[in-house]
Amino acid sequence: MHDLETIRTVCATVTKPVNVVKGMSGANISFERLEDAGVKRISVGSALSRAAFGALVRAAKEIKARGTFTFSSQAIGFSEMEEYFEGNK
Repeated sequence: MHDLETIRTVCATVTKPVNVVKGMSGANISFERLEDAGVKRISVGSALSRAAFGALVRAAKEIKARGTFTFSSQAIGFSEMEEYFEGNK
């Protein structure tokens, strides 16, 4: 389901909780709007890993094509990364 009206209709029609998979290109309906439509669960599938891999590929292409490293301005620091792994974020 890709449009909010269809999602809303399904949620209003069925008696079971509705799960919606988001994270695909062009699927830009906010959490709040999905919740308002009646969605009980939102899955992102492989979207987070594909986003991370996309950043890796863009960085590699920048290095190869331009010999620059501007991608590193988007990287998080080691201390912040450790906070996520330790569950402090």
